Amino acid sequence: MATSGVHNHRNGTHSHKSSLKVDRPLSVNSNPKSHLKSKPLASTGLRRNSTGSLTSSTAASKDDAGVPGRVRVAVRLRPKNAEELVADADFADCVELQPELKRLKLRKNNWDSDTYEFDEVFTESASQKRVYEVVARPIVESVLDGFNGTIMAYGQTGTGKTYTLGRLGEEDTAARGIMVRAMEDILADVSLEADSVSVSYLQLYMETVQDLLDPANDNITIVEDPKTGDVSLPGARLVEIRDQQSFVELLRLGEAHRFAANTKLNTESSRSHAVLMVHVKKSVNGRDSAHSRENGNRTRMVKSLKPPIVRKGKLVVVDLAGSERIDKSGSEGHTLEEAKSINLSLSALGKCINALAENSAHVPFRDSKLTRLLRDSFGGTARTSLVITIGPSPLHRGETASTIMFGQRAMKVENMVKLKEEFDYKNLSRRLDVQLDKLIMENERQQKAFEDEIERLTIEAEHRISEAEKNFGNALEKERLKYQKDYMESIKKLEEQLAINQRKNENTHAKSSGETHKVSFEEMVDLKKRLQKETLLKKAAEEEINNLKNQVAELKKSEASRNSEILKLHKIFEADETRHQLDRGGLKQNSGPDSLKPQLKHQQQASGNGEKTSIAKLFEQVGLQKILALLEAEDTDVRVHAVKVIANLAAEEANQEKIVQAGGLTSLLMLLKSSQDETIHRVAAGAIANLAMNEINQELIMAEGGISLLSTTAANADDPQTLRMVAGALANLCGNDKLQMKLRGEGGIKALLGMIRCKHPDVHAQVARGIANFAKCESRASTRGTQSGRSFLIEDGALPWIVQNANNDASSIRRHIELALCHLAQHEANARDMISGGALWELVRISRDCSREDIRTLAHRTLISSPTFQAEIRRLRTDY
Repeated sequence: MATSGVHNHRNGTHSHKSSLKVDRPLSVNSNPKSHLKSKPLASTGLRRNSTGSLTSSTAASKDDAGVPGRVRVAVRLRPKNAEELVADADFADCVELQPELKRLKLRKNNWDSDTYEFDEVFTESASQKRVYEVVARPIVESVLDGFNGTIMAYGQTGTGKTYTLGRLGEEDTAARGIMVRAMEDILADVSLEADSVSVSYLQLYMETVQDLLDPANDNITIVEDPKTGDVSLPGARLVEIRDQQSFVELLRLGEAHRFAANTKLNTESSRSHAVLMVHVKKSVNGRDSAHSRENGNRTRMVKSLKPPIVRKGKLVVVDLAGSERIDKSGSEGHTLEEAKSINLSLSALGKCINALAENSAHVPFRDSKLTRLLRDSFGGTARTSLVITIGPSPLHRGETASTIMFGQRAMKVENMVKLKEEFDYKNLSRRLDVQLDKLIMENERQQKAFEDEIERLTIEAEHRISEAEKNFGNALEKERLKYQKDYMESIKKLEEQLAINQRKNENTHAKSSGETHKVSFEEMVDLKKRLQKETLLKKAAEEEINNLKNQVAELKKSEASRNSEILKLHKIFEADETRHQLDRGGLKQNSGPDSLKPQLKHQQQASGNGEKTSIAKLFEQVGLQKILALLEAEDTDVRVHAVKVIANLAAEEANQEKIVQAGGLTSLLMLLKSSQDETIHRVAAGAIANLAMNEINQELIMAEGGISLLSTTAANADDPQTLRMVAGALANLCGNDKLQMKLRGEGGIKALLGMIRCKHPDVHAQVARGIANFAKCESRASTRGTQSGRSFLIEDGALPWIVQNANNDASSIRRHIELALCHLAQHEANARDMISGGALWELVRISRDCSREDIRTLAHRTLISSPTFQAEIRRLRTDY
């Protein structure tokens, strides 16, 4: 029956039988064989990691190169319609399905047939749900994990492409197509508060791209990114989806605007290619928790500075218009022109598939707008599933064979699936603005509280001084009045006594002059005693006054100390957080010896204002030999203070030679061996670390068995500060080219790595410095030709820890590890171990992202100069 050439807009209905049978879905890693002669097809090599993203078994998902993913092809057989049941009653079907073997047979004649294998074979009774589970669900999950995905239907007109993809299933939910089911899964997985889902619905009609959601927009431009090759249509209407019902309404609207016509093969034949694009933006939470190695405010600050990660996935569902022969479809007039346009675009798609399947140097993507739209789906970065639909009628055997061969060639196309991740800097900026406002408010609150506290302390000090002065004045006046009163009473008593004596003298004229002289003498003695007593009382009063003066002086001194503390608090408040971390192995002790010997105590007590004598002055006054002799004292406190003095002296380069010549190095090593005191071990190790900065001293330490003593100390110690000192000493020794073999032979490297058990970042920083020094010496030895074979660090198992901490949050650890990786990579014998251990990817990251230009340049030069690294990078198609 000929068509009139007049178009109508269809409502999405399609007659097709289905059942509720559900089989197991197709495995992601299945590897079907093809009937055509071709090289074996590689499996996708994808696996799901702990964060839900798809990664390669040989490369991490963070790499930009992607992982291979072959186009997956499934075939679906349409049931016979009423016309075919009548016309083909006397003829056998042209295809025979073997779904359990995932293959079909295409009959040539009654005795001969060709066999083809696919990723999945659906019989005419396969349900819509099973088709979705096998063909579409893996693609939808990939899109939710941040990859691009394509689902496409290809086949002769009237074989059920639109039924498979776009059936709305409003009357019967079991008949829902892939579009509706895919959106249900996407909306169930995303968070509408943090994520977004938006949709565009387009049709390619007569080589023009038209918007099905906005029919007035009928000439949309296709834009290709020259760097990534991604295809976009910036002029298309993009609608955000919040629920399933609104999506179904959009599909109904789009289907109403899609061109369709009545032909002999299909009463509602699609005259355009429909393209549904679903854009998913999904936030990724909790990825940085595993990299946190520190506690407290610093870790929380580092975490807050990490921008949120957003994964962008794009799902493209393509309902191709059906291929048709003009003589069979009966197309004429405008419908004939439409058929020609459809066949030309499908022919261009077939040419691109052939070129990709044969690894041709040129793929004619630009021959058609359809191939330009599908550039990412075939040979691009998207994961693609193709459903080819066929009919059973022998009348259409040629079209069925053409469709099967299209699917066979598509199975040979391999895409490079890439993860689409980016940092959400806008979200981070908003979050940091809020955090900054909070910090400013907290700072102002603390500043006000600090000023209030200073004012309170000042008022309190002034009040106490005023009270003390008042009390002192009152006490002084009271004592003055008391002693003045006592003095007047004493004078009055003396005058009274004198008058009494005079009267007695007048009344006793009869007594002899001798007796008179004796009485007068006794009175004089008594008077003298009384005067002495009054003198003593006066002295006691003066002493009491002096005590009160001393109390006033102490109060003034306390006020000065309080003002000093206030000044310190003010400086601390205005200062930034301390960023000093020990990168050297040495230790400077702040406290001098309090009780080395009585003569040292005397030196300290004799200094002005009670201040302690400096270490340098003690050195000059007491003498180095006497201080060293105290290292062997029986009193543990004396030994502790003596070793602290030696440690402070060793921190100055000018004193190191004197200490070694006087036997101080030997004494320090003996303390490590003989003492059980943790403080002595810590300070002695710090002193040895200071001495080990000198190359001559390094050889002396090695010659006197210092490596074994330091290793034993490290094995027995639990205190992080002791381990830091020991690690600093070993790190200094690792930088001596002459001691490499002996250092490793006596267990120095194993001792250094053993201290990793301590989780303190300062210990890890010293371990990283030692590894960097050792790797640098090995690199020089390899360049000079004095060392061959693998690195001792790799043989002793240091590589996993190096790779694990190559991107550590602590800059002191990360900088040394990055240098160590660069030096290890300069020796070609280490290349294979570094590739298998994941170090190659850290080198690539360092060459791109390291904050220090010299390290970035060294990493880049190392990657270029290594043939092994170059071969691996080319194999994985990685840029650096």
